[in-house]
Amino acid sequence: MAAVVVAVAAPVAAQEKPGFRDTPMLPGSQWRVHDADRPAPGVVAPAAIPGGPPADAVVLFDGRSLDAWKPDRSAWPIENGVLTVPSRATSGGENNLVSKRSFGDLQLHLEFRSPTPPTKSSQDRGNSGIWFMQRYEVQILDGSQNPTYADGTVGAVYGWKPPLVNAARRPGEWQTYDIIFERPRFAADGALRRPAYVTALLNGVLVQNHQAMLGTTIWRKVARYTAHGDAAPIQLQDHDSPVSFRNIWVRPLPAAAIAQDLGRGGR
Repeated sequence: MAAVVVAVAAPVAAQEKPGFRDTPMLPGSQWRVHDADRPAPGVVAPAAIPGGPPADAVVLFDGRSLDAWKPDRSAWPIENGVLTVPSRATSGGENNLVSKRSFGDLQLHLEFRSPTPPTKSSQDRGNSGIWFMQRYEVQILDGSQNPTYADGTVGAVYGWKPPLVNAARRPGEWQTYDIIFERPRFAADGALRRPAYVTALLNGVLVQNHQAMLGTTIWRKVARYTAHGDAAPIQLQDHDSPVSFRNIWVRPLPAAAIAQDLGRGGR
């Protein structure tokens, strides 16, 4: 029988990294246009189901427990994977839900549902809110055929900016918020260097576009800033309306996400 000769291929030389090293420098950057040496973005696996948490998300509510939260008074009830604001008659008074973990710059996904059939009207109908850093509110309200003041409807920066459009679904239907929140920056003496900004999509529709915020939300007054730390909890508001929630997750954002107007390092 003839011998079988197996050829062993020589090692393949490492492929040159695509890009260029002779292009102009980008302004304010250490990198060239199409720079071959510029680091590639890190890989983050998206959720298998649209709206689900990506691989690097901090899951705050997945339908099973309130381990990531602490209530002001009594626990908010969970039924069939849904979290609902309890009646103040049951809890004994205002009973906001506060995240145990603190955050600064972040991406938030949250789904909510206004009660049906609707009762009451205006600010007493399906009212809740997302309070970033327990200070800066983006409004939750039943916005379907429910007249109210413009800067208090769903999608508003409460007490400041109405939403660009009313993208509310009908009561009883699940709605989605996808929000980018950029914390404010303060100087060492407490002076404001850069306001907080919010970009918000309600049901996939842009309702706030990199909107500067005036400061801590205050009912019936102009919001104003008071210096605070770089991270604080998220708060879901109890406004004595049985608003329901599900699928809540956040992604803390790196300095690079907001550094476009802060100078090198995003500080």
